[in-house]
Amino acid sequence: MAERPRNILICSCDDTMPLDGEAAARVCRGADVIEGRQLCRAELERFRKLAAGGAPLTVACTQETPLFEQVAGELKGAGPLSFVNIRETAGWSKDAKAAGPKMAALLAASAEPAPDVAFVPLTSDGVTLIYGKNEQAIEAARLLKDHLDVTVLIKPPADVAPPRATDFPVVKGTIRQAKGYLGAFELTVDDYAAPTPSSRSELVFGPARNGATSRCDIVLDLSGGAALFPAADLRDGYLRADPGDPAAVLRAVLKARDLTGTFDKPRYITFTEDLCAHSRSKIVGCRRCLDLCPTGAITPNGDHVAIDAQICAGCGQCAAACPTGAAAYALPPSDALLRNLRALLGAYREAGGRQAVVMFHDAAHGGELIDALARHGDGLPANVLPVQVNEVTQVGLEAVAAAFAYGASAVRFLNRAKPRHDLSGLAKTIALAQPILSGLGFAGERVAAIDTDNPDALGSALRAIASMDAAPKPATFAAAGLKRDVVRQALRELHAAAPAPADIVMLPQGAPFGTVEVNVEGCTLCLSCVSACPTGALSDDPEKPMLRFAEDACVQCGLCKAICPEKVISLKPQIDFRAATASSRVIKQEEPFDCIRCGKPFGVKSSVERVAAKLEASHWMFANSKKRLDVIKMCADCRVSAMAEEKFDPFAGPKRPAVRTTDDYLREREQKGE
Repeated sequence: MAERPRNILICSCDDTMPLDGEAAARVCRGADVIEGRQLCRAELERFRKLAAGGAPLTVACTQETPLFEQVAGELKGAGPLSFVNIRETAGWSKDAKAAGPKMAALLAASAEPAPDVAFVPLTSDGVTLIYGKNEQAIEAARLLKDHLDVTVLIKPPADVAPPRATDFPVVKGTIRQAKGYLGAFELTVDDYAAPTPSSRSELVFGPARNGATSRCDIVLDLSGGAALFPAADLRDGYLRADPGDPAAVLRAVLKARDLTGTFDKPRYITFTEDLCAHSRSKIVGCRRCLDLCPTGAITPNGDHVAIDAQICAGCGQCAAACPTGAAAYALPPSDALLRNLRALLGAYREAGGRQAVVMFHDAAHGGELIDALARHGDGLPANVLPVQVNEVTQVGLEAVAAAFAYGASAVRFLNRAKPRHDLSGLAKTIALAQPILSGLGFAGERVAAIDTDNPDALGSALRAIASMDAAPKPATFAAAGLKRDVVRQALRELHAAAPAPADIVMLPQGAPFGTVEVNVEGCTLCLSCVSACPTGALSDDPEKPMLRFAEDACVQCGLCKAICPEKVISLKPQIDFRAATASSRVIKQEEPFDCIRCGKPFGVKSSVERVAAKLEASHWMFANSKKRLDVIKMCADCRVSAMAEEKFDPFAGPKRPAVRTTDDYLREREQKGE
């Protein structure tokens, strides 16, 4: 059954912004665009009639989402309902009259389906540990004791008065180690002691011990010391407040009160172990994700890494940096984000928009900043297309490359002035994208971050972006496939659309693209690098000694360099746009050595001859023994047969000299008359 065409409701919001229904209808093909003036109040009946029709309905308003959802919920047969913001992002701006193409683009992009997201359940029974240093922790426990199962842990010296009634345990100790997440915390406590019931003016504690273990669902940290976890505000179930800020303490107490039950947390990262290039044969290669994860959710696990979905906070830096696509973001996947960019930039261009600046932002910080700029400032420039993502740091090279391939003239990332976690992953993405763009003829600062909490500063930074030409022939490709495939596709399309395409662009150290350089004179074709290469970029030939290299598959993990016994391999970061269609090149090739007994080829001729010559000249087992030397020149099967026939003793050697004792030395001294 064919899907019914959708209806789009756009509203001038009491004539506070101009509308361009014709532009929206032109780019939103098949949709009926209906204009209104006050759809949430005076014209609410128009919404009710359209919703009752059963067709998909998009409302260009997010402020009144609860009202529209309530009305639609009262109707029988109401169709799917979606919302998009064109007021704060476009209409409320000093450039509102020129914002018609942007409004049309935002409406067109809203039709892209949102992919399904898997969830991870977190269950909390309300067992809570309050960690503090004075009466404040006990007061917090009094507020929570009727809602949660509370225990108070007081840091030494723990000078607190005993409570009138023992409504909850109060113990002493210092947390040495903490791990876990909401519903499954495990704390190691030193100097742990329980109070004596006869404590009078202050709590007197019994004998203390180290290494006590506490398991709980929630940790409320009012100690004022260092956080128990890295990126502490991203750890579900761990609430930390400055004890000197009563308002912050109260907010933490209220939040803790609501942390009981089962919570669904998005599974932010999909991970494919077989693609991971972390290590081989206990030699570490790629560790990009390990170095970037702010919460410690990623740990080594043999040849690959393991990602703890319960601890992962969804920053996405691991997915943005992963060279093989083993770690991929799921909220949304990279191909879904690229489809959204395709719809947005294609519609903007078709509606007459020019000089598009794509601005990636999150909802909590970026969304509020955009709203504040629209309500109290000049609003966003007409050419700035906001793209909301879960976390700005999830955006990888594929999205940046695709944005320029689709016709963007610049890309900006909106960050907090004081980020919640380290943004080095995003900085590396920008540092990787800029030389690629420059090498393809995109002049100027095309990719950058805007770090601010000030809406006026945001507006000034966006309006200061210099006019830069977009790709002369924008791409229209539809991204599909796994992350690594999407990256390759986006880069190929960027190269095809670039103003001055170059075949090879040099990249900074640590880039996930490049070639390997081998000192062929020192290479013995042992092929250790082939066995270690996780992507198949290095390969051999089963018929003869040969080392091949396919640059398109290389992720610069460094395993080949680390495992090479001769240390003749080095990495050269670059991107060769011809590599996708080029066949693998031969790095070194030699003739095999033929077994002198059966004629079967084995080993490398130069290596066997070099080893034989060296042993004949310097090793006692082979000197003056042609039969022993011939064994080196045989294949494995013939070598065993020859040794058995000749009855070679592998442990045989020349007669060792007699052991000399002290008496021998004394005798020699007497003979010399000393």
